[in-house]
Order: sequence, then C-alpha cells, then structure tokens
Amino acid sequence: MAPHLSLVQYLLGAGSGGLVGFSLGLVGGGGSILAVPLIVYVVGVRDPHLAIGTSAFAVAANAAANLVNHARGGTVKWKIAGLFAVAGVIGALLGSTLGKAVKGETLLALFAGLMLVVGVMMLKGRGSTGDPTVQLTRGNAPKLIGTGTATGILSGFFGIGGGFLIVPSLMWSTRMPIYNAIGSSLVGVTAFGLTTALNYAVSGWVDWPLAAVFIAGGVLGGLGGARLAKMLSDRRGALTTVFAALIFVVALYMLYRSAGAAGLI
Repeated sequence: MAPHLSLVQYLLGAGSGGLVGFSLGLVGGGGSILAVPLIVYVVGVRDPHLAIGTSAFAVAANAAANLVNHARGGTVKWKIAGLFAVAGVIGALLGSTLGKAVKGETLLALFAGLMLVVGVMMLKGRGSTGDPTVQLTRGNAPKLIGTGTATGILSGFFGIGGGFLIVPSLMWSTRMPIYNAIGSSLVGVTAFGLTTALNYAVSGWVDWPLAAVFIAGGVLGGLGGARLAKMLSDRRGALTTVFAALIFVVALYMLYRSAGAAGLI
C-alpha cells in the first residue's frame, strides 16, 4: 500500500516531475535516475522500491509526451527505434523481475559505476556528427536486437527508463547523430519504463496519485527541455557534453549516497 501523502508532498512531486521532464526533453535520458532520489529525498517516499515503481511509470509517460515534441521536429528514426524497443521489452521484463529481489542501495551503486563508463564513452565521441540519413538495414538490425535486449535487461534491473544506455547504444549500432539518438531513444524509454512499472505494480509498488502529478509536471518541463535541446544541437558537440556532464554529476551523487548508507563516510 502506498503511504498517504500531504498536499505539499504532491506539489513537490509536481515540481520534481518538471525537473525530470526537462531532463528527458533535453538529453533523452536521466529521468528515472533523477526521479528516484527526488521522490525519496524531496517528496518523502521512503520505500526505494515504491519510488522506483512510481518513477518508472511517470518517466514512461513523460518520455511519451517528449517523444511527440521530437517527432514533430523529425528527429525520430521510427523503424530503428521500434526494433530496438521490441527487443528490449522482453529484457526489461526479465531485468525488473530480478531487480525487485535486490536491495535498492546496491542497484544504485552498481548503476553509478556503469554511468561513469558511459559518460567517458560519450565524451570520447563528442566531436562525431554521425550520419543523419541512416536507416534500418540487414547490417545494423542484429546490433540493434542485441543491444536492445541487453539495454532492456539493464533498464529493468535498475528500474530506470534507460535513456543513458539507449542513446549511446543507438549511436554505436547505427552511427546516427546524437540528436537523432535522443529523439529515437524516447521510444525505448517509454517501452522499458512502462514494462518495469507494470511489473512493480503487480507487487503493489506504484503510488498512482503521485505518478499522476509527477507526469503533469513532467509534460511542462519537457517542453522547455526539448526547445533547449534543439538550440544546443546547432553547436558541434555541445549536446553530447551536456549529456555526459549530467551523467557524471548524478553518478557521483549516487556513489556518495551509497557510501553514506554503507557507513563508509
């Protein structure tokens, strides 16, 4: 059962949703990684699994809303994104089932390490423009299926939408530009987040009213994030740098919190 929250907590939930939506609109990821600590430390939901389940549903909905904005801008590679998402949904179901049996602090510490690796990879390729004309082919389909499945497993296991993983995976699999990868990643973020949320909902780990106000705030925040992403895309490497910087900041914060919980600091 979800705990009873006050009006102030729901308002804080809406504000937190705005920050998450802005992140999703700007870099196509980071939503769940930001959502869980916001729900726990700002809103005041103390059960990590309830925070993960609620945030997964909210982030999936916010990603879908932001997907509309990117689709209007013509940045989504639908066939590529669709194949990636289909492959990853099965992985997300398996990963989220395993993740429910693991302590939340352990999940965050492991994922923080993975985020640092991804951030370094993104900075190395920040000067690459990619191929904006890339399409789904027999040559890149196997890579998309493989990386989609693996990303889905990790996304479900860690209880995240997976944008931080999906964007570099799409760039590696198809050599598409980062702006196309961000727009296309939102298809996977939506699918993976919804799969994880439904799996957590079966165990009663979703606060539906909180998710609703979180989503409402996220829709508004996403509009600003998408506009800023479009502006930054005109500057070579700028969006990739923002993406990597956000990864490092959140990863270091997660490691700090995990060390504190373990009594190391």
